[in-house]
Amino acid sequence: MTFEQGDWRVRAACRDENPDRLFVRGAEQRQARVVCFGCPVRTECLAEALDKRIEFGVWGGMTERERRALLRRRPDVRDWRALLEAARRDSTEPNEYQNTYRAS
Repeated sequence: MTFEQGDWRVRAACRDENPDRLFVRGAEQRQARVVCFGCPVRTECLAEALDKRIEFGVWGGMTERERRALLRRRPDVRDWRALLEAARRDSTEPNEYQNTYRAS
């Protein structure tokens, strides 16, 4: 699966939610992000927020504070979309251990 900028929004779990519910302040964000947990495009959403340095609201299951902390920890990342896509791909492809285990 590859990222297609823009088209992920039509598959977002929050597409029919009131936007005001996702753009809350403080502790309310922790509750707001619950809608993201089962979302099929959570990674795309998070990548967009990180790449565009979107400061407000819950994106991809992360609060404003969580995203700021991640950006501070990883200032070297210039393309979050590519990094997250590679991580997702790596997590879904069988690794050497899994291949050995399946062959037994």
